Amino acid sequence: MTPTNATAARLHVDSDGDGEALIRFEFGAPGQDPRRVPCPSLAGPATESWHAGAIGESAETCDAAWAHGEHYGVCALSVAEVDGDIESAAASAYQRLLTCVRPSAHPYLLRIWNYFGAINQGHDDQERYRRFCVGRARAVDGLFNDPPPAATAIGTGDSGATPRVQLIALCASAPAMALENPRQTPAWRYPREYGPVSPGFSRGAVLEANSRAPRLLASGTASIVGHVSQHVGDTAAQLRESLANLAALLEEGQRRSGHAFAFAGCETLRVYLREPGDLGVAQAVIAESGMPPGRVIYLRGDVCRRELDVEIEGVFAGAAP
Repeated sequence: MTPTNATAARLHVDSDGDGEALIRFEFGAPGQDPRRVPCPSLAGPATESWHAGAIGESAETCDAAWAHGEHYGVCALSVAEVDGDIESAAASAYQRLLTCVRPSAHPYLLRIWNYFGAINQGHDDQERYRRFCVGRARAVDGLFNDPPPAATAIGTGDSGATPRVQLIALCASAPAMALENPRQTPAWRYPREYGPVSPGFSRGAVLEANSRAPRLLASGTASIVGHVSQHVGDTAAQLRESLANLAALLEEGQRRSGHAFAFAGCETLRVYLREPGDLGVAQAVIAESGMPPGRVIYLRGDVCRRELDVEIEGVFAGAAP
């Protein structure tokens, strides 16, 4: 990417509901707005606003919404499942996403959020998350996997009367620096035991790595070392392991970009909890980490691995070298 002398970040995240935002995430029950995260809020800020300068154009139509600024764009859409066919719904959603994004002024996918109901329903290769991965792989193009974007996939409880696959994607006019975590096997290299198709995401991404104000976007991060789940049945230990993975990712971002990333520079952190009753435990562990408490959002959501109870993701501002 082209270096810049600008000190102001082209993209930053806060919990302020005022002012123009490229996308403003709200949390709660699913509805008609595909930008609304269908995970109930348990604690923390009510909104998460992603600012990227003036919005040049935006629209909402046919279960989709999009907005474009000078450097960044966002596309959000939802696709109804037919007869519980999550694979076909995922394929349709990603086909629509690429149709919207690739011909636009922001053709590079940087970060994707995936939400759908009953993520762990089914056994072995018939689990809904595994079928979702198969559908996604069926629809994406070669650019998508070279390398894949940062991403999160979270279950939203029961599939409901009208189950839907919801995608929210951040895209840009230039690619990001994709990151892998030295403590974890790349998701796209998982062994066959995790499904017929490996999950398609990178562990994180650094935006504008050559600028003075980069941002590191951490994918959904869980208690996994190598490719093996850790601390099953112990939410506190899982969250500490997840934070250790996150710290390793920030170190890798510093190694690759030359900018320092730290928990103190967190602009937003989402903590997804399978059990709302684990909120107090999670808050205590996060308090130990030194993460700014006012920037942490706790949500009810199901982790894609049925044996795990917590997953985290976040955005971190880089410090100049």
